[in-house]
Amino acid sequence: MQAPTIHVDIVSAEGEIFSGPATMVFAPASQGELGITPRHAPLLSLLKAGEVRVQTPDGEQHFFFVGGGALEVQPTKVTVLADTALRARDIDEAAALAAKQRAEEALRDKAGHITQAEALAELARAAAQLKLLERLRKLRG
Repeated sequence: MQAPTIHVDIVSAEGEIFSGPATMVFAPASQGELGITPRHAPLLSLLKAGEVRVQTPDGEQHFFFVGGGALEVQPTKVTVLADTALRARDIDEAAALAAKQRAEEALRDKAGHITQAEALAELARAAAQLKLLERLRKLRG
């Protein structure tokens, strides 16, 4: 007997990142990490920057970075509407490190051209990308 599945769509302004069946989805909701299974109760939530993990029926795990957005859960479908989204393998570690450094410098330089809120948001995005890369290294290691 095949395990029940839920259809997952992960989209951003750049287009569709993932579409397919899953047995489990994990997402960084604004109030904490969510685990979503087939037949989950309907739910709407904001997403914070972080990792979305999709477990497919073949046992594979797919990792994505989202820079925030919204999540809609229905009993048979999960939709992630991300501000920005990347497959984990497409994250540019050097660019994430550079963004983190720029944001930290902007926070120290109060007279900078970006606001503290913008710098904190950039720092959160970069830190979430780097955290996902480190997690993937541990899984592969």
